[in-house]
Amino acid sequence: MTSEQLFYDKKTGFDRLTGSDKKNIQSYAGDYKKFLDEAKTERDAVREMVRLAEAKGFRAWTRDDTVKPGDKLYQVNRNKGITLAVIGKKSLKEGVRLTAAHLDAPRVDIRTVPLYEDGGMAFFKTHYYGGIKKYQWTAIPLELRGVVCVCHNGQMKTVEVRIGDKPEDPRFVITDLLPHLASEQMTKKATEVVKGEGLNVLVGSVPSETVDEKCSEKIKLAVMEYLNKQYGMVEADFLSAELCCVPAFPACDIGFDRSFVGAYGHDDRVCSYTAATALLDLKTTPAHTCVCLLVDKEETGSDGVTGMQSRAFDTFMADLCRAQGALVEECYENSVCLSADVCNAFDPNFPEVSEKRNDARANCGFALVKYTGARGKSGTSDATAELMARIRCIFDKAGVVWQTGQLGKVDQGGGGTVAMYLANRNIDTVDAGVPVLSMHAPFEVITKLDLYMAYKGFGAFYKD
Repeated sequence: MTSEQLFYDKKTGFDRLTGSDKKNIQSYAGDYKKFLDEAKTERDAVREMVRLAEAKGFRAWTRDDTVKPGDKLYQVNRNKGITLAVIGKKSLKEGVRLTAAHLDAPRVDIRTVPLYEDGGMAFFKTHYYGGIKKYQWTAIPLELRGVVCVCHNGQMKTVEVRIGDKPEDPRFVITDLLPHLASEQMTKKATEVVKGEGLNVLVGSVPSETVDEKCSEKIKLAVMEYLNKQYGMVEADFLSAELCCVPAFPACDIGFDRSFVGAYGHDDRVCSYTAATALLDLKTTPAHTCVCLLVDKEETGSDGVTGMQSRAFDTFMADLCRAQGALVEECYENSVCLSADVCNAFDPNFPEVSEKRNDARANCGFALVKYTGARGKSGTSDATAELMARIRCIFDKAGVVWQTGQLGKVDQGGGGTVAMYLANRNIDTVDAGVPVLSMHAPFEVITKLDLYMAYKGFGAFYKD
């Protein structure tokens, strides 16, 4: 055998693309960019997923509904998570082909009592969500998205807030210190350059013209007058609101050759989108039931009713199994899961934190990650050798361009995914995702080749 046959080497995927791959990569990326611009919060993403699913013949499923092979179902969890399923030919006793990704992304949440006036300006107090470099969120245009549950005369009304995504809309910003006065600031550690309490969003400066001798905060009053006129809310309604600031950048092509996609929220909407659309695009009834689980709260530990540690998924699966007279525990032990989450792409600008032989590379395809975690493999499920081989064979047979990935040098840092929560349910699980540059920044970067190969890989997995 030759060295080429004996050695494993991460190779660029361009020389392995089929004619149909080359044709589909650009169009698929175009649809993905449209999704990203719509889905800048988990609520927006769920709404868009429902629209896409219903266009493909999926219907909302409720407990005690009957199921038969070929049925296309979805169930929404509190408007912040969604489960999609295509019922297969085989009984649920024989397990499912499960993909699991998360819809939430790092952002800046608006606090419950946010609005204040200082120095002739009005601001929102915030609390950042997920792991961010706080200094990256200053001096960039921001959108305001979310919902306010307005309470009036004992009645609740949910109002959507979305400001900053249209060309005519205003934007918002977190101000930064000018370099002329930043000599002390620039000597601080990056974690201290901008503190959490300093992430205050600028929202206005014109005082109200209302005659009110008791009011000394006329700029704050003007902001509340606007919010009351537009959304019917008073300041107390912030207490029952979910509002956040997200980057106002539209998704776009990067590079002379347009080979990259730059956008906010690739982590982990790139895996959510590819896993979901691969399921929606199944042309025939699969052998095993296929399930795509899209959850919330991964960036903060997967806790809560919409996170991966919630019993919501177990309840959905138990209901499905009950409809076929199967035990959910039996279904789990025969199931296989691709925990769909991004991994880091090797960045030659920061080679000192990477392990070149093991980290994923841009344009080398869909990345299988045997384990994540930190240091001594803490916080990971560590897929079995048998499962790794099984997925390798599926991808090879389907012509998927794929590679392996890990998370930098040992002891450099680390991170986790939802994989361990699924593995704890006795489901064979391995991580698989798209390599990302500038992960968790307001503007992340992936390649179109890796994006499309994730879609192709999930599709091959569902058909196994």
